[in-house]
Amino acid sequence: MINQPVPAVTLKTRVRDEAVDGPNPFRWQDVNTGEAFGTGRHILFGLPGAYTPTCSNEQCPGFERLFGDFIAEGVTDIHCISVNDAFVMYNWGKSLGVQNVKMVPDGSGAFTRRMGMLINKDHVGFGMRSWRYTAIVDDGIVVQMFVEPGINDVGTDSDPYVESTPEKALEWVKANPYQGKLSQAA
Repeated sequence: MINQPVPAVTLKTRVRDEAVDGPNPFRWQDVNTGEAFGTGRHILFGLPGAYTPTCSNEQCPGFERLFGDFIAEGVTDIHCISVNDAFVMYNWGKSLGVQNVKMVPDGSGAFTRRMGMLINKDHVGFGMRSWRYTAIVDDGIVVQMFVEPGINDVGTDSDPYVESTPEKALEWVKANPYQGKLSQAA
């Protein structure tokens, strides 16, 4: 995937809209990933599922905790993507107190599949989910990926969490300043 365009997939998201009456002031909004990640430096991290232990206790909170450090290094946004629907991603983010990381639903797994990270986790009753990874995207191009070792469909792993940590991504970002469209326009 490195040096390849981020897959252009349309994701079904929910956004708050005060024009919507009632107790649930949200509307559906399609987000094209090619456009959303097309300008600036973006961090995308994929994980097996909302509310799961490593994702909830370490990975997502870690990116939220280091958000300011990433922004200081020229990152535009950080996106958590999981093969879960918009309602699950919203409520999981709310339960974690996430305020900066964008919670991105990939309900059908289309984006995750095109990233080459869709795996079968039937061995734990999940079905098709994401392998754990972090990608750095500059102006729509994947410039770096940190993928956990042992990707497989049969559960012959211990759900590793070593390579895709926010600390590793931040270290890379610090060593490789953003040189894309935004910095050239400044």
